[in-house]
Amino acid sequence: MSSPAEYYNSLPPITKAYGTICLAATTLSQLGLLSPAFIALFYPEVWRLQVWRLVTNFFYLGHFSINFGIRLLMIARYGVQLEQGPYARRTADFLWMMIFGSLSLLVLSLIPPFWNPFLGISLVYMLLYVWSREFPNAQISLYGLVTLKAFYLPWAMLGMDVIFGAPLMPDLLGIIAGHVYYFLTVLHPLASGKNYLKTPNWVHNIVRRWSIGHQAYGNTGQPTQPRERTAGTVFRGRSHRLTD
Repeated sequence: MSSPAEYYNSLPPITKAYGTICLAATTLSQLGLLSPAFIALFYPEVWRLQVWRLVTNFFYLGHFSINFGIRLLMIARYGVQLEQGPYARRTADFLWMMIFGSLSLLVLSLIPPFWNPFLGISLVYMLLYVWSREFPNAQISLYGLVTLKAFYLPWAMLGMDVIFGAPLMPDLLGIIAGHVYYFLTVLHPLASGKNYLKTPNWVHNIVRRWSIGHQAYGNTGQPTQPRERTAGTVFRGRSHRLTD
């Protein structure tokens, strides 16, 4: 069994960075060194050039609680399995998925009923939704109460949050953003043969310049594209083995 330090060092870079910042934000808040209101998404403050709120609101998952622990574990499990499985050697693509998800959530939050001061939980649910589409047939035990296929996990988790009295909207926004991403990168290209959401070159340049993770490059020096899926593979995942 590896030590906590060995486990932490083995985590892929994007998931590790995001989970670490989320943990740090909550820790600083609990110690009274950071006010959540200072990093929350308040659009009137953003219009006053407090633009950091567009980014920092994604890093606060709430105060230390069971729900916070569950969200952090969701990052550590589903984010890691995505980055080490379907997105292995595709760090730029994984980073772009996170960026696109964040932008989608910011746009959705402009609609008053959808607004939330912190979109971190929604971003976690986006990761969960994409994971459930990549590993749809994985068997998941939900709190030891029931076993179900991973394809239905986002909705089951949403239902459990409703039962426990947690707000519904953050979960639902994440599911919407995840479906938009999956539709544009998998379902629509499969039907039309065109992918309008390819990872921009500037994201590849960030990964290459800062030596973040890995990215496969072809003989031309351009990043290689993932193998296209056929109709038989949609909603069957990519046959990656899950590890506990």
